[in-house]
Amino acid sequence: MAVTREDVVKVAKLANIAIDETRLDSLALELNAILGHMDELRKVDTARVQTAEGLGSGGQRLRADYGPPDGLASAPATFAPETRDGFVLVPRLATHEGSPERAP
Repeated sequence: MAVTREDVVKVAKLANIAIDETRLDSLALELNAILGHMDELRKVDTARVQTAEGLGSGGQRLRADYGPPDGLASAPATFAPETRDGFVLVPRLATHEGSPERAP
């Protein structure tokens, strides 16, 4: 499947990149050349290439995952001046003139 002028416009829009209308055709050609090169690389026989250390199919070795996470030593209501539904209510900044004292 070849990259078209419309594909370049779509990708540029998704990436929020402004591209000059005069460059669309040349960019489509460049992208097609890159994809063609990738197809050539895909044909290379890598069966006898040794896997780099630490990158094998074994994945990343991680520590064992065990038990539920530790809870708080005390409930937020014991150390926060004001809470609602388990959340700490934080006063609004003084720079927000005319706004309510606390967030809804």
